[in-house]
Amino acid sequence: MKKIPETDTIFEHVFQQNQVSDDNPNSLRISIDSKAKVKIGNLSRGGKGRTLKAKEIDDHDHKWQTTLAPFGILNTQSDQLSIYLGQSTETSDFIVDCLVTWWTETETDYPQLEELVIDL
Repeated sequence: MKKIPETDTIFEHVFQQNQVSDDNPNSLRISIDSKAKVKIGNLSRGGKGRTLKAKEIDDHDHKWQTTLAPFGILNTQSDQLSIYLGQSTETSDFIVDCLVTWWTETETDYPQLEELVIDL
């Protein structure tokens, strides 16, 4: 990461804002992140498997059924991790769809919530 003169000040400000959120019972801080896409199919996996019996695989790994994009949402207070998989590329629509799904699944856990702070 390229460091600019303001880097330390920026990170100190982020740390302070995170602390304010963590200290506020009506605020929830989450961290979101996406990971490298995963190819799904009858692939060799480099000769490694997690089963007792070796699986039949395709000769070459140039064909796969689909590619999945993993996206995680971490509740920084409870360490609860939610992982979503999508077939789209990592777009703002995909990220928002994941956040909406997460909120729909968890909103009843936070009846007092007034603020959602998102760490990227």
